[in-house]
Amino acid sequence: ADPVDLPEALRALTIGDGQREKIGYELRGTPRRLAPEAGLAVYRTAQEALANARKHAPGAAVAVTLSFGEHETVLRVANGAPPGAPGGPPAGPLATTGGGYGLTGLTERAELLGGTLRAGPVPRQGEGGEGWAVELKVPQ
Repeated sequence: ADPVDLPEALRALTIGDGQREKIGYELRGTPRRLAPEAGLAVYRTAQEALANARKHAPGAAVAVTLSFGEHETVLRVANGAPPGAPGGPPAGPLATTGGGYGLTGLTERAELLGGTLRAGPVPRQGEGGEGWAVELKVPQ
């Protein structure tokens, strides 16, 4: 029921990860507290996106960006090329685990809040190959 301190919670997620040297974190805009449900949705999306990057692109660089805009808050988690792609890391032991429903649940959670969640491949400039990005937008 309490609001989540998103900037600090995401900082802890990125620093507390075993790949900390490969996870960048950027905060944009003036931080403000979101409704508890929205803050939790942003936090859970970051957790799931980082877990997916660790699973599907182990060793790849990851960038987490939290942007506070005038009307919405945006979380973007992008990672480098997946295993087997040009410039991508070798496949990791987690690549074939899990049921694959995490993003579906996060999309439903975003829609209940009046937000959107997009996930898909993105070109990675300067790193070779194609990466992956998850972007959540929630209204303020």
